[in-house]
Amino acid sequence: MHNQVTKSFDRVLHSLWFIKEIFELILGAVFYFFEAFVRLFIPHCKKDVEGEIVLVTGAANGIGKLIAKELGHHGATLVLWDINSEALDKTAKEFKQILDVRVYAYTCDCSRRSDVYKVAELTYKAFLPAMLQRNHGHLVCVASHGGLFAMNGLADYCASKSAAVSFAESIALELLVLKKEGIKTTIVCPYLINTEMFRGCQTKRPSFLPILDQRYAAKQIVDAILQEKMYLLLPSSLHFLMALKSLMPAKLGIIFMNFIGGMDLMDHFRGVPVPIISYKKPQRQRNDSVSDPQSTLIYYN
Repeated sequence: MHNQVTKSFDRVLHSLWFIKEIFELILGAVFYFFEAFVRLFIPHCKKDVEGEIVLVTGAANGIGKLIAKELGHHGATLVLWDINSEALDKTAKEFKQILDVRVYAYTCDCSRRSDVYKVAELTYKAFLPAMLQRNHGHLVCVASHGGLFAMNGLADYCASKSAAVSFAESIALELLVLKKEGIKTTIVCPYLINTEMFRGCQTKRPSFLPILDQRYAAKQIVDAILQEKMYLLLPSSLHFLMALKSLMPAKLGIIFMNFIGGMDLMDHFRGVPVPIISYKKPQRQRNDSVSDPQSTLIYYN
């Protein structure tokens, strides 16, 4: 008799707990849908990054350089990483002339763990302990639409970008579980940007999926950082494609992808020859050196 009463009581508690979770789910859905709707008309206030230390990888050229420049205009201290030492030095000198901020440049191949150790005595994950201790920072992953959609002729590229998106999402989830609200994450998935990397690529429906201008993309990325957006898809039509991907039958999705030009995107791709780069050890800064572990915003691509 006692066991039956206990089991019945457990079933009642389990039912009540389930009802509570359903209520929380409905309440959360209503609240966050309403918040998203309001944000269409009233965007987040932009945070102040003046004096914050920003680490930007791939900062010598292209979109990385433009993002660093844009953040410099907002008063952030810039720590620039790139494998191309010659271009990096040129970029650092340019920034020091036009920006009223501190600029530090370090030659580093972020794909080689040994180089990352030499330059900053860290790996990517090792930036987190300092951020966790202070509950302050911002991690920005600039991936690609290839991390969300497959592209003909770019299997390796899509695989690497998918991994980058999943890694960044996992880090964001871990921070949420740890209740580290002071550490923000932003995942950026742009369509093709008119850099040398994708020279020659063409889009069949430019009004729907335009190839993005570098400066426009950089400004949108920095605005997303300052507004602490979790995701940024460029152009906004990628949101529509994501919804269709979830709802469409697979074969219909392939037909639609062909319609918008996704099947022949790389037909006219000319690419860029890999430059011969002279690698040199990172220069040590003396009295005015910056401590990379204290970086409060890390941009990486």
